[in-house]
Amino acid sequence: MSILTETFTLNNGVQIPKVGFGTWQIPDGAPTYDAVAAALKAGYRHIDTAKVYHNEKSVGKAMRDSGIQRNNIFLTSKLPAETKTYKGAIADFRKTMENLGTDYLDLYLVHAPWPWAEKGANYDKENIAVWQAMQDIYASGKVKAIGVSNFNVHDLQNILIDAEVKPAVNQIRYFIGYTEPEVTKFTKENDILVEAYSPLATGGILQNAAIEKIAANYDVSVAQLAIKFVLQNGALPLPKAAHEEHIKNNAQLDFHISTEDMVKLNQLKTEL
Repeated sequence: MSILTETFTLNNGVQIPKVGFGTWQIPDGAPTYDAVAAALKAGYRHIDTAKVYHNEKSVGKAMRDSGIQRNNIFLTSKLPAETKTYKGAIADFRKTMENLGTDYLDLYLVHAPWPWAEKGANYDKENIAVWQAMQDIYASGKVKAIGVSNFNVHDLQNILIDAEVKPAVNQIRYFIGYTEPEVTKFTKENDILVEAYSPLATGGILQNAAIEKIAANYDVSVAQLAIKFVLQNGALPLPKAAHEEHIKNNAQLDFHISTEDMVKLNQLKTEL
């Protein structure tokens, strides 16, 4: 069985493929279209995009042109971090649906708890309003699950207090040497799935000698080891690649990292 067909079960019972294909930093047009088309051809059935990536239209077109039935592809998009009002959230969701040319999303996330230009600022009140919009979007049936991204423990606690629908996912920056233990622990304790964006640290760990040495033990690439590491920690990796060969290789994960090596990898600290 391919890892691409295996699933995690979200806290509302929805099945989500264990490995996703990320599209962050892939330009709109041919680069995104070709990458998503190659990923789908290689067997990926979980595609992750966002309104702020400005490539939703190309993602949607590649999905439609693939010939794969919509219900066989798990599609995620995200509400822009700058949108912090109820009305704004509803409007941006409608635009995302229009861009993608789809009737529903499998997962919709709040991209961050603060606008990117104000990273770390307190938007507790605004996030409660935004979460109400997310819950209403969920109730409409146009999304199968809702969640958040880049939320720390405080941000999660803020919305969990009054939430009628618990976030199903918290998508965070997560890779060997940077596993955000505090927020990861809180997320898992609250039955929220951790999704790992940049599991290759945007390429930053590919030349790490310590990781290269462990990868050699399994005759795999650093990228393959890094993605498998995320999975064995119970998180969902979202590797991004633009070249067909890398897209295929990133899904070749039919090996098991030993307990000893997982301990070593979890103890590594990387400066990125």
